[in-house]
Amino acid sequence: MKKVFILLLLISSITASAQQSDSAWIVNNYIKKEFLVPMRDGVKLFTSVYMPKDNNEKHPILIIRTPYSCAPYGEDKFASYWKSPRKAFLKENYIYVTQDVRGRWMSEGVFEDVRPFNPNKTGNEIDEATDAYDAIDWLVKNISNNNGKVGVFGTSYPGFYANMAAHSNHPALKAVSPQAPVSEWFLGDDFHHNGAFMLMDGFSFYTGFGKPRPKPTTVGSLGFPFPTKDSYDFFLRTGALTNFTKLMGDSIQFWKDLMAHPNYDAFWKARNARTHVDKINPGIASLIVGGLYDAEDCYGAWNLYAAIESKAKNNNKLVMGPWYHGQWGANDGTHLGNVEWGSNTSDWYGKNIEVPFFNYYLKGKGNIDQIKEANIFFSGANEWRTFSTWPSSNMQMQSYALGKNGLLHKTAMQTSTSYDEYLSDPAKPVPYIADVLPERTQEYMTDDQRFAANRTDVMVYQTEVLESDLTLGGPIVADLMVSTTGTDADFVVKLIDVFPDDFENKSPTEYVMNGYQMLVRGEVMRGKFRNSFEKPEPFVPGKPTKVKFTLPDVAHCFKKGHRMMIQVQSSWFPLVDRNPQKFMNIYEAKNSDFQKATIRIYNESSQIQLPVLKN
Repeated sequence: MKKVFILLLLISSITASAQQSDSAWIVNNYIKKEFLVPMRDGVKLFTSVYMPKDNNEKHPILIIRTPYSCAPYGEDKFASYWKSPRKAFLKENYIYVTQDVRGRWMSEGVFEDVRPFNPNKTGNEIDEATDAYDAIDWLVKNISNNNGKVGVFGTSYPGFYANMAAHSNHPALKAVSPQAPVSEWFLGDDFHHNGAFMLMDGFSFYTGFGKPRPKPTTVGSLGFPFPTKDSYDFFLRTGALTNFTKLMGDSIQFWKDLMAHPNYDAFWKARNARTHVDKINPGIASLIVGGLYDAEDCYGAWNLYAAIESKAKNNNKLVMGPWYHGQWGANDGTHLGNVEWGSNTSDWYGKNIEVPFFNYYLKGKGNIDQIKEANIFFSGANEWRTFSTWPSSNMQMQSYALGKNGLLHKTAMQTSTSYDEYLSDPAKPVPYIADVLPERTQEYMTDDQRFAANRTDVMVYQTEVLESDLTLGGPIVADLMVSTTGTDADFVVKLIDVFPDDFENKSPTEYVMNGYQMLVRGEVMRGKFRNSFEKPEPFVPGKPTKVKFTLPDVAHCFKKGHRMMIQVQSSWFPLVDRNPQKFMNIYEAKNSDFQKATIRIYNESSQIQLPVLKN
């Protein structure tokens, strides 16, 4: 153990020395300027520009538009890019630009969450596409020594702005990379999944981010002062969503919008960032990037790629790695939680995908032959694979039945009178993790599920030990036959890789991996939306009813000697808000509305369709 400690100290010392060297190089080779860039309606957006001192050649411009601040403010204060792999762009002499979007931090104007794209703008009407256009136009005309070529990228909310920049179709814009992009806040990203409200993220985020900012400022808002570090206890004690609304107060507009639009109405449809991707100019290349284990915007990456692929005519590529939210932009991509990937996947991505992509389109440097249509990391096998289409033409959907006695097995559709039954009690919801922690973890996407398998309100189905590798690549379809004694219910389906009992313990956290139940994919479906997100319907108590929904794509190999497991439950707390298990507007529910319900999962006729890759 002493040798390991000494080695870690040595690595830390080397890393610190390298960062100091990079820091000195960037400060010595760049100057920073700050501008208020005018938009077409007169509003000015605060913009930080890092410019190379090298004037021997003209340089491309790379932009991040963000609601999260382009701090530090002050031309003598440099952002610590030397601590990030993104320092590669400065080593390549890019003009590196960050901009506070309209109404945030030091920019003027009024902020609007996921401001809808307007395809029919007239006069000085604005949206995020026009702000991107005007920012690009100003930069290429006013920043000296630029080569007239611009790229835009960003992760999460900035990924949404990168997508909107592509809609601007400015002639200087050559490449965009929306990464974990916010694309759809009712069906799959951040704050709703299949209509179910993601309570923990929604409340924790908007208590700070959502506070009004009446004038430009360099000081951010504080979030909610949680009274305990036990998040499960806090969210359970607080109770119904109406109680969270009281805690939120009356000043946070988007929380009020969330509570006012419980169904998939015009408000949400206008904020679907995939609707108008057909407007993207064919000359703008796009690189969509996301994490297989992204707890926030996994849906956005898969589905924005699919939308551009089906509607637009540009050069569009996809990269999905084994990452938490934004991990591809971090230094360490060797593992997530307890699960190792066998290499530094983040470093590989930066060197082989991200930098070559922008260099090719913005500098005319190198080639991108190695960047295929779909570049996907397969966990389990721990290897990168490339495909000419996604999903692959070699993928076939295979049905697995939730059988008697907890057996998960291949089958054609059958019917059966047998069922598994559990009591879903909102007073004792199934936790999403076993630990007591103050915040939502990013590691839960690969966490051990043994704690849940031991609960009586979680149904467990698993295969026999696999006699050969089984590789899945594509979407999962849960096709359940259920009944409930209530008039509404949630259904959480989890796909799990069960490690062998003699699995060699390879965990960066020294967690016991023997028999580990690795979450590969989990998703929730709010039952009342089973037939329509626009027009919810109650269940008829006791009546067998089909609940069918699609989970985000997976790319995972179940190795020989492992088992494949499905868990089904009706709560996932406090990740997802509790369903009162009666048909109503849950955002108006009171504590007294929550009731127990007996849920049945009918054997054989309840099936999971899995995307099996052949060869």
